[in-house]
Amino acid sequence: MPFAKVNGTRLHYHTQGEGPPIIFVHPPLLSGKIFTYQMVQLSFDHKVIIFDIRGHGESALSEAPLTYPLIAEDIKQLLDYLDVEQAYICGYSTGGSVALEAMLTYPQKFLGGIMVSAMSEASDWITSSRIWLATQFAQFNAHKLLSAAITAGNADMPITFKNLYASSIKGDPRNAAEYFKYSGKYRCTHRLKEIKAPMLLIYGEKDAAFRKYARLLHNGLRHPTLYFVKDMPHQLPAKAGDVISELIEGWIGLQEEEAAKKLIAQVPGDWMTEGQNQPSPHIYM
Repeated sequence: MPFAKVNGTRLHYHTQGEGPPIIFVHPPLLSGKIFTYQMVQLSFDHKVIIFDIRGHGESALSEAPLTYPLIAEDIKQLLDYLDVEQAYICGYSTGGSVALEAMLTYPQKFLGGIMVSAMSEASDWITSSRIWLATQFAQFNAHKLLSAAITAGNADMPITFKNLYASSIKGDPRNAAEYFKYSGKYRCTHRLKEIKAPMLLIYGEKDAAFRKYARLLHNGLRHPTLYFVKDMPHQLPAKAGDVISELIEGWIGLQEEEAAKKLIAQVPGDWMTEGQNQPSPHIYM
């Protein structure tokens, strides 16, 4: 993976494929490697962009405290660096909160958003407690132990765990703790109606704690499409990689088709086709 000097830092990133661009945002302690399956599976028809948030993986540590607005600015400048005028943005777990912040701050930069096990706030006691505990572990010399626990929970097989863990322990514990801490206090539910772009929401059917956040996003956003992946937990990118990639590809295909129809509608004539309906907001795979 090459490096980009943007926004006063050095970000580790990788791009693969051509087509509608998608940039992926990982949660604290993990790295862009959590989206390895999506990069391989989606790069046939898309320009897939993964990167390590500052202080994570191979990216440089951040002297400035890690906040969502800072990461959102990094994302915007990375896209500019790559000459990507507009992209879809996909965030996993608390990375979804960062994606929401980026879309709220730079609405013209994003064609749509994909939220995988994501949230607009952390307001249930289970999630809040987990974030608090993770912050404490990251702060007090338990970085490797926390990395092992989180990467093991996300891995679908031993080689995946090995790769995720090797990348995770390269990060800076202080920046990981800052990312966790900010995740615990972030709230944007009251601003969801400001997002005009279409949104794809994907959750695991067994992720009981996050059903609340699925409802908040589905009810708060203007143009949501909600899927629950059958018999799956919170950790979807690796454990349900094929399904996630298929949902993303199909949904982006629909958005691109609708965008093309809008362009055609601006051309004089009576040769347009009927519009295609969007999928039902609640579909179980």
